[in-house]
Amino acid sequence: MKRRYLTYILLFGFPLFGCQNKVNGQSTYQQEWMALKQQNEALAFDADIHLSDAETALDKKLFQLRKQLLTDTDKQKISLFNSSFNELKPLIESSTLFEIFQSMPKGGLLHTHSGGITDMKWVISTARKYKEGYVYDQADNDQFIFGQLAFFEDGKVPKGFVSLNKKLTSDPDFEKKLADLLILKRDQLCTYTDYWIEFEKRFKRISLLLPYRPFFKEYYKKGFMDLVQNNVQHVEIRYIFDELYDFQKGKYPLKTSITDLQDVVKGIQKVHPEFSLKLIYSSFKFLDPKSIEKQLETAFELKKEFPDVISGFDLVADEAAGNSVYSFRENWMKLDELSKKYGVKMPLFLHAGESNSVFNKNILDMSVLNNPRIGHGLNLIYFPKTMELIKKQNKLVEVSPISNQVLGYVSDMRNHPARVLLSNGIQCSINSDDPSVYGYEGLGYDFWVAFVYWELDVKALKKLVFNSINYSSLNENEKKKALTHLTQQWDDFVQKMNQKLN
Repeated sequence: MKRRYLTYILLFGFPLFGCQNKVNGQSTYQQEWMALKQQNEALAFDADIHLSDAETALDKKLFQLRKQLLTDTDKQKISLFNSSFNELKPLIESSTLFEIFQSMPKGGLLHTHSGGITDMKWVISTARKYKEGYVYDQADNDQFIFGQLAFFEDGKVPKGFVSLNKKLTSDPDFEKKLADLLILKRDQLCTYTDYWIEFEKRFKRISLLLPYRPFFKEYYKKGFMDLVQNNVQHVEIRYIFDELYDFQKGKYPLKTSITDLQDVVKGIQKVHPEFSLKLIYSSFKFLDPKSIEKQLETAFELKKEFPDVISGFDLVADEAAGNSVYSFRENWMKLDELSKKYGVKMPLFLHAGESNSVFNKNILDMSVLNNPRIGHGLNLIYFPKTMELIKKQNKLVEVSPISNQVLGYVSDMRNHPARVLLSNGIQCSINSDDPSVYGYEGLGYDFWVAFVYWELDVKALKKLVFNSINYSSLNENEKKKALTHLTQQWDDFVQKMNQKLN
């Protein structure tokens, strides 16, 4: 009898033991998989965000809308992932998701530039209203380029410039030509060989417009109202200071730009009291350290007089062509000395890593300088130790997805470096950089791109929006008020969208 039981065990018991081991193996595999999934999620930039029931409901609805968008574009054979922003712009604007992101409160715009904040077609039509408005309609030379706009007094018009209004009246097609010269488009992903040359031409074409004081005030009022209407409550401009002028009094002191902008903001605040502005004094990477020393002195002088307006200092221009951040190390080493001299601190908000190359090492400086926010930071992913330090130091990367594509750094937006940064816990915000130069206004387009291509959820969106205030240059009291307003706006948005999308 015992021998029979032993036979049964030998015949059937071991397979059962084998099954048990297989189950245990599957269970261990599943547990390890789940643990690894949770560990990865815990590292993400939005790990501290917990959604309400209403936010969770909205998250499911947005997920379905994106899923439907992908299905529809696939059926229509639309090349969603291999098309330029300009090619996809009509599709974006016709989508339900875009309508949602236009109405979504966006907090602050932390990365934009003077000269790139409002509609270029508006620039043309407004400059046309001035009898002193002119356009250069000859071939490029050492001083002017075709399509360059400017204001001149009668009798002081340089050769090659003609009345803008008369030109547009006599040649109606010229308005479209001029708009094309002011907006940088990638009709295809290989439109230009050197995007920066074309990019800088756009700024040169309006560079003589902006210092004209009457136009200056109109321009910024329009730009700020564009942002307010797009549910942006705070803006920080990389501002290139120039002396304003008019034809009655000539040139005005440098600080007139600040006082005029303050007046524009006060006018907007009468209707939108939550709106606020900071300026980041900006100079150029192609200047030498001696010139930057003078620029820093001017920046400190202005910050001392306007401590609530001037928030920091930056250097702009093509990183591949300009000097490295490290080449200005003597300037950065004198910042403490200048702070003592003027009684104010000047944090840096430097552009760094706007490059696809590991040979561009500007990002290395970001973890050793007083630089709380990094402009673009695209190649940060190639420097793991620096990425680790920036995470530990809780510094923010200002990401501008559409700008990065238009300037040729990213083609397929699914491969944007920000996806790596976000999953590794690097804090980011969404920005538009120079939207008017790219043919749009506001932040809705950039959020649409980030949501669709980076497969974001409401948790990520909320973190990105609130980062834009938490990492802003607002002082603690201003920040507290801004966050109170943003929280109310966000909760209202979630409620309204849930009702609308039922």
